[in-house]
Amino acid sequence: MSDTALEAVLRRDRTVVTAALIIIAVLAWAYVLWLAADMTMQDAATPSAATGDMVGMDMSGTDSGGMEMPGMDMGGMDVGATMAPGFRAWAPADFAFIFAMWAVMMVGMMTPSVAPMVLLYAGVGRKARAGGRPIASTAWFFTGYLLVWVAFSLAAADAQWLLASQALLSPMMATNSTVLGGLVLIAAGLYQWTPMKGVCLQQCQAPIAFLASHGGFRSDPLGALRFGIVHGAYCLGCCWALMALLFVGGVMNVLWIAGIAILVLLEKTVPTGRLIPRISGTLMVAIGAWLLVQAS
Repeated sequence: MSDTALEAVLRRDRTVVTAALIIIAVLAWAYVLWLAADMTMQDAATPSAATGDMVGMDMSGTDSGGMEMPGMDMGGMDVGATMAPGFRAWAPADFAFIFAMWAVMMVGMMTPSVAPMVLLYAGVGRKARAGGRPIASTAWFFTGYLLVWVAFSLAAADAQWLLASQALLSPMMATNSTVLGGLVLIAAGLYQWTPMKGVCLQQCQAPIAFLASHGGFRSDPLGALRFGIVHGAYCLGCCWALMALLFVGGVMNVLWIAGIAILVLLEKTVPTGRLIPRISGTLMVAIGAWLLVQAS
């Protein structure tokens, strides 16, 4: 195959992979937008706390057919004294729904930032096949990466259950405790300055260096899957504290979700080293401290 023909094929492969990544991200964001809009309509139609009613948060649906979040019950204390007033114990379906919500949201938020690495994999893979030394499909690597964020989604769903059981979440799944919100902001901001953040971010910012330091792409599917998990683990180490901020601004606050996703993308793709994390970390600490002062 001539160099010109090979370049044309590589461009086509990159186009296909890019289109696939865009479709995956768009579908994930469409789901998040639909869910957020549905919750907003429910919140507007539900009696306010000023009338003495807690906002209903169950899986039974509203009269309009909307889907409600599990957690709080307008019926009040129906699960015993060990739970916060108004908390309705989650059924397995409730937990599955929240877990799925987190998983889809993580796919939407993280796919754009991993795109450079996935496109690099696709390009190298096509060249390897042309040279008679094929490597495993890009899909195996991407699946391994997403598995890490699916595991994180399980932990996030557990955290949401814990916060809801202590009446620390609003209907839009933001903490209603100023103190807790301030502490989360400060913790996330400080993490932005840690060596762990720096090491993980460096691996995410330089895909070629990551490949060189981890033995290159794998030829077998399971090896590619594990390689994707390794890259996802570095990404998780880089971004988990930022994801915790979803509980501050609202898990279903679309602007807040988009803001965090943009910050993640900028950290990984803009060649400024650790400047962006340190600036954002400083702002987080300052805002968190201000919230604690306001709460005192």
